[in-house]
Amino acid sequence: MTPSNEVYYHGTRADLRVGDLIGPGYKSNYGQHKLNGWVYFAATQEAAIWGAELAMGDGRQRIHIVEPTGPFVDDPNLTDKKFPGNPTKSYRSQQPLRVIGELETWQGHPPEQVQKMLDRLEELKQQGIEAID
Repeated sequence: MTPSNEVYYHGTRADLRVGDLIGPGYKSNYGQHKLNGWVYFAATQEAAIWGAELAMGDGRQRIHIVEPTGPFVDDPNLTDKKFPGNPTKSYRSQQPLRVIGELETWQGHPPEQVQKMLDRLEELKQQGIEAID
């Protein structure tokens, strides 16, 4: 685990309130959208912004400030092979995250950059490449 003074974020389209829990068991935003055995979060706003922008659904993009309720590990989808040493500070847990707030002001990526990322994810899906579970 990282230091307890670290702030953690979860990007989503879900309308959550302080005290709500975000847990595993929901459909993934990527690949074949299978049920996910993990809940993902990050200690950087940049990673959470991508999470919000790429989240499925029609709701408003949101970045929740969260605290893990149990152990967590580096997110293998964004570490080791892609970004050695976890510079994105991206993590995953099989225990829920507790919402402790919402980041009200943040700057998203330009629409063309988001579309480029969506196109790349679709390309990977067509190739049968899934996120690590």
